Amino acid sequence: MKKVVVIGGGVTGLSTAYYLQKKARERVEEVHITLVEADERLGGKIRTVQDGEFTMETGADSIVTRKTNAADLIEELGLQDQVVYNATGISYIYADGKLKQIPKDAVFGIPTSIESLATTELVSAEGKVEALKDLYTPNDGFTKDDSVGAFLEAFLGKEFVEKQIAPVLSGVYSGKLSELTIASTLPYLIDYKNEYGSIIQGMSENKAKFQSGGGKKFLSFRQGVSQLIDGLEAKLSDAVIIKGVPAETIEPQNQGGYEVILMDGRKLEADVVVLSTLSASAQKLLHHDSLDEEFNQFKNSSMISVYMGYDVPDSELPSDGTGFITSNSEDVKCNACTWTSRKWEHTSSNGKLLVRLFYKSTNPHYDELVKMTEEELLQVGMKDIQTSLGISSRPLTYDVTKWHDVMPNYHITHHQIVKALEAKMENLMPNVLLAGCSYYGVGIPDCIANGEETAAKIMKRLAE
Repeated sequence: MKKVVVIGGGVTGLSTAYYLQKKARERVEEVHITLVEADERLGGKIRTVQDGEFTMETGADSIVTRKTNAADLIEELGLQDQVVYNATGISYIYADGKLKQIPKDAVFGIPTSIESLATTELVSAEGKVEALKDLYTPNDGFTKDDSVGAFLEAFLGKEFVEKQIAPVLSGVYSGKLSELTIASTLPYLIDYKNEYGSIIQGMSENKAKFQSGGGKKFLSFRQGVSQLIDGLEAKLSDAVIIKGVPAETIEPQNQGGYEVILMDGRKLEADVVVLSTLSASAQKLLHHDSLDEEFNQFKNSSMISVYMGYDVPDSELPSDGTGFITSNSEDVKCNACTWTSRKWEHTSSNGKLLVRLFYKSTNPHYDELVKMTEEELLQVGMKDIQTSLGISSRPLTYDVTKWHDVMPNYHITHHQIVKALEAKMENLMPNVLLAGCSYYGVGIPDCIANGEETAAKIMKRLAE
């Protein structure tokens, strides 16, 4: 019987084990699967906290619906009747001491029409005129490997990017636009520029693609995103799942294959090992000097998440709003604030206000904030809510989570580094496979797809 050890019980590791089990059953092959997770719970950065009437996601809070592979998995897990969708509404940017609306038809802050460009409150008249150069300036040299920030500034101007696009796009991709490639963010932008001669015109011609599904751009579950994790775990009836025990090292064996040694002394034999962990953990497990050059080039960002549930009716929020992003504000420290109870009705059973504030490592205050206690961070969050929304009461409940140095940041050379690392590992440690968000995509659908691809790769190698 062939043996596979998957190290890391986040959504990628679980998906790898699930699809491997599925493919082995379809081919009537016996594959012994062991999933090893250092934490006492599965899910990685997916964790739902239930506190009375409030449901809080301390990590990922939803799944993008336009990536359809997640829908297939949800159906296989029998969770269709548990799916809920986001409510739509107005998003704001907090700037100059007040909330300013992001144009409704903008995508990641990028205008999809001349009207959208002309009517925005966030950019000066001079900035709007400069952005019009997109209509007549050709792309003479940008490729998908170039900085998305430099690309957008070249055609829409520095002010438009800094005041309207960067706050949105940097928030989504957790990094400075100057350090992120077009390929790793919005690769279709350069296609639009080349085909239509204008980013704005390209966005306009493809507006239906972004509006497909109405406002249902994100989905979650009635009991939170952890239902997906629970559903995967429940389906892994053929796998052995070890929780609360870290893997310590991976040792090649003379007769081929590997031995995975756990911290409690257990030794697991494996024909194939999958490292579905963050890159720093994978580097430590492999302990191979020849791989350090590539591993040391991976970058991670950080975030502090602060939830607060108030004894205040959700209706006191600005009409139709779902949250705001902060742009160069001195009086509000958070990078963004989601009005969770407005965006996700299931998160507040009695219609009371639930908000989530984000403090990212790009925040000029982050080094100070990360050293604070939970109570101190709560006070920072309360002050931000009082300043931005005028609510001064102490919340009924709160949750503070620090995700420090664990959020992959795909800088300009990321894809080349991954390819170089794969090539070295194939030579030095064949059948030890990398998987997960450190390398192949950070969204939940990306992780699911990576798990399925990894399972297919394993079955092919086992057959060989």
